Amino acid sequence: MTAAANIPHGMDMEALAVWFDERFEQKMAERQANHVPSMTIIATKGTLDMAYPPFILASTAAALGWEVAIFFTFYGLELLKKDLDLKVSPLGNPAMPMKLPVGPQWLRSANLSLPNALMANLPGFEAAATGMMQQTLKQKGVASIEQLRALSVEADVKLVACQMTVDLFGYELDDFVDEVSDWVGAASFLPIAQQSDVSLFV
Repeated sequence: MTAAANIPHGMDMEALAVWFDERFEQKMAERQANHVPSMTIIATKGTLDMAYPPFILASTAAALGWEVAIFFTFYGLELLKKDLDLKVSPLGNPAMPMKLPVGPQWLRSANLSLPNALMANLPGFEAAATGMMQQTLKQKGVASIEQLRALSVEADVKLVACQMTVDLFGYELDDFVDEVSDWVGAASFLPIAQQSDVSLFV
């Protein structure tokens, strides 16, 4: 049955316009009600602090019923490794607070501001900063990256690896978790991102 067959007979132009507007609003409302939101995320960073945003956003959106895909490219591929060894460095990141996970409350609440020259030349500073971050996350009850990744997979988030970066860095497919859903280049992922309701670059 064509749309024209649904038009009531004997309508004048004004009544037809009103009927058309009502019909259009009804169809648009039905389309909106049946629409499943979608989100794509492009993850480019492989540090401990920057591993959290893509997985938190993805797992949250998936829990809301969204369709979600994360494209891991360049250093973001580190987040798909079977064995995660993620580090964090406050060097060159002035917005990162340096807080001690131990000691009295007044000391743990203080932001420690250290000069870049000291951080760059102090042996073992990055390892210490990583350890403090890990301990703080644990004390605050924040899920680990492994847990967030598993939660995302369980919620049907698609983990997509950049094949070009895999080839560039000489990775082996066995280095990565089995849950990687696809190995594609940017040309294959961008059309997916273009069609999504939300697309983020982190």
